[in-house]
Amino acid sequence: MKGKGMPKFGRVLTAMVTPFTDSGDLDLEEASRLARWLVKNGNDGLVIAGTTGESPTLTHDEQVALIEAVAEAVDAPVIAGTGSNDTKAAIELTKRAEKVGAAGILSVTPYYNRPPQSGLVAHFSRIAEATELPVMLYDIPVRSGKKIETETLLELAHTVDNIVALKDAAGNPGETAVFLSEAPENFEVYSGDDSLNLALLAIGAVGVVGVATHWTGKEHQNLVKALFDGEIKQAQQINASLQPSFAYESTIDAPNPIPAKVMMNLLGFNVGLGRPPMDAIPEGLQELAKSVVSQTLIGKSMEIS
Repeated sequence: MKGKGMPKFGRVLTAMVTPFTDSGDLDLEEASRLARWLVKNGNDGLVIAGTTGESPTLTHDEQVALIEAVAEAVDAPVIAGTGSNDTKAAIELTKRAEKVGAAGILSVTPYYNRPPQSGLVAHFSRIAEATELPVMLYDIPVRSGKKIETETLLELAHTVDNIVALKDAAGNPGETAVFLSEAPENFEVYSGDDSLNLALLAIGAVGVVGVATHWTGKEHQNLVKALFDGEIKQAQQINASLQPSFAYESTIDAPNPIPAKVMMNLLGFNVGLGRPPMDAIPEGLQELAKSVVSQTLIGKSMEIS
């Protein structure tokens, strides 16, 4: 099974929320505090300024400042979200992220303009050529509107040396298994859909880039270890215990990252609200967050500082 050696970025990574002050400004001090706590509580690495980090509402200057602050705060890989549906803009942001200490790049499928597969090959290849950092592709058709087809992923994996990983949120483990069967041996797939973590790990993913990992980092480490040690029943039991968190983290009425921000505020961090249009908190969400903590016993061993 792929994944028994330690992956480049670790096994459990969180796509971190971005803290804002009450006035909506970027809070770098709280971002650094949260990042340190996440690493202390089970995370091997962090993804900064991704969708969960509200990249659509961050300026490039804010993204760079955030990446730099977190990279300085933690002794762990910081993967910088530098994606765009504008190839030139993505290249510029990628270069800036490399200069301020990013350990890798997360590059999402160009959204809304929905380029052809040949356009995706050119887009990702140009971004990778602009940096010496390892690049993780991010396939999330539910948000981008475009699937990176398996043939396209294989072409990039086999021909672009520093495209080395995939955050898979395409929702089709069967197709991921096909990709893994033909991908280079050292190419690493990470689950990008918490509800499919166990399934994707079972077919060859090396780790997870999660949202619920904000508050279940240690549990996810236990899940991965149990599975890779062959303790299947234990892995299933841990996965079952995480279902309330997976159900909570994103819904139609409270899409990610709204629930994650509510949870982290509950756990003692001042991450603020999301920036508009992600600033509406549905009635009852705080109570639901408390219920998730109670049901899963999350937080009892956590030390907020």
